[in-house]
Amino acid sequence: MKSTTQESLYIPYRQGQLHVRFIPAKGANKHVTPILMLHGAMSNGRVFYSDSGRGLGCFLAEQGFDVYVLDTAGRGKSTPLIDKHYDLGQGEVIREQLPLVQSFILQRQPNASKVHWCAHSWGGVLMASSLIRFTDLQVSVASFLTFGTKRTIKIKSLRKWLMVDVFWNRLAPLVATKQGFFDAYRYRFGMDNESHQSLTQSIDWVRGEWIDHDDHFNYAKAAQETTWPMTWFIAAKNDTVLGNPSDVQDMMAECGFQQAEYTLLAKEQGYLYDYGHADMLTHKQACDDHFIKVKNWYLAQAD
Repeated sequence: MKSTTQESLYIPYRQGQLHVRFIPAKGANKHVTPILMLHGAMSNGRVFYSDSGRGLGCFLAEQGFDVYVLDTAGRGKSTPLIDKHYDLGQGEVIREQLPLVQSFILQRQPNASKVHWCAHSWGGVLMASSLIRFTDLQVSVASFLTFGTKRTIKIKSLRKWLMVDVFWNRLAPLVATKQGFFDAYRYRFGMDNESHQSLTQSIDWVRGEWIDHDDHFNYAKAAQETTWPMTWFIAAKNDTVLGNPSDVQDMMAECGFQQAEYTLLAKEQGYLYDYGHADMLTHKQACDDHFIKVKNWYLAQAD
């Protein structure tokens, strides 16, 4: 992958700033509609790009798309970082940060009337929630692409019991209660930390109903009346817990999409590897494999 010019942009937000990594389109065939990418839990925008030009964000910039990668508040290069005093949860991402960044992108790119949305893991749940909630986003989001996104985890296995039932649902909240936040980076459980609010709210959603913790907005009910953009859910065969293919399909059914595609990244489906939850985005050969189909999907919608 060629080295790609990148720029860090900052948007004032509450008492700090949101960091957005801007990866400009390369070549003469630049497309009008930009792409916004959102990371999942215990993560940040780095899952989509690297300084050396690797990652889906850099790959799509090479294909002529302006790419914006968000670090949600407290994560990555957004400030202030999550600590024991941090009190924001996932509701602020849904109701405030995503609409704010969408508006920011459209103001920077006056020729664009829409933005493609792309997410990894729990980021897809947050993006879907924001789409469900705001009709103006339903109009201004061109497409919705997710990797390993599920809202509930219904599969049963020893690995799921250890990772989710024991660690995520029990141990992580205990640590977060003691420290004021979950220091996932320190304990090497992820790329970034989780606030106590985000942690407990995501646990509730995985185990229960899709209802906002702050104002009780019913996302599951409203999803049935949502005008969804062109949508594609990608799952991976070796993603056995955090984005199990059956759980990904459950979310698709819950959202009631009018038009949605589903793809399983597996050798039996013609892909190079049986990918997992993280390496579906980070594998060195992804750009020679399913990234090409992602590119073609975006090009098919090109303005």
